[in-house]
Amino acid sequence: MQHGIVLSTKNIQKSFRHVQALREVSIVVRHGCITAIVGDNGSGKSTLIKILSGILKPDNGSIKIAGLSYPSLSIQKALELGIRTVYQDLALDNFKNSIENIFLGAELMHGPFLSRRKMKEEANRLLANIRVEIPDLEEPVRNLSGGQRQGVAIARALRRPGKLLLLDEPTAAMGIQESHRALDILRHLRDEGMPQLMISHNLPQVFSIADYIYVMRAGCCDVEVATRETTPEQLQALILQHEHQEAGYE
Repeated sequence: MQHGIVLSTKNIQKSFRHVQALREVSIVVRHGCITAIVGDNGSGKSTLIKILSGILKPDNGSIKIAGLSYPSLSIQKALELGIRTVYQDLALDNFKNSIENIFLGAELMHGPFLSRRKMKEEANRLLANIRVEIPDLEEPVRNLSGGQRQGVAIARALRRPGKLLLLDEPTAAMGIQESHRALDILRHLRDEGMPQLMISHNLPQVFSIADYIYVMRAGCCDVEVATRETTPEQLQALILQHEHQEAGYE
């Protein structure tokens, strides 16, 4: 089955003084698919996500969305193009409840007053759409499970309809059960047609959810595979082969 392209990058480069974080990174994100980038800490994964969400500007290269190429994106331009981002720390206010976090900075008003009833209805709808159950929306989010907190962050990101969801380590610091629940949310979003680009260091977990995987190391995307055509063991062997080639071994 062929999937159209929702976003691609070509030869993205980014340096921070004498450190080259990204070296001509080219990737493709397809409609109806979850694309994952795996790599160790410091490999450049988060830098790429920040470039695609408009936080950082690349030194070189281009980003192509909906047939148009851009040398860089601002945060506002990324939002206008339908890019939605959920960061590793989720950026939730632990002392506010789910409703307040979903509408943080974009509260619904009725004249000079908060439209609390409308906000609660909308929060319920957004959470139901991604199949997240939170019995009490007025409970501070610090008391929620990891999967529920992830759901609140995703609901906030998708409050304005988007075309691509970026996720930075979506199961970081979660236990096994919570990780499974969080990944179920992402599978449901994919099945509903939301393409995703996620970064992770957890290769087995990525294999359980992603359609395509890029391996990033030292600012380069060394390998791209379709998960249906390979296994974790084959990918590990391929990574090792690239490492040996770079080291000058036969």
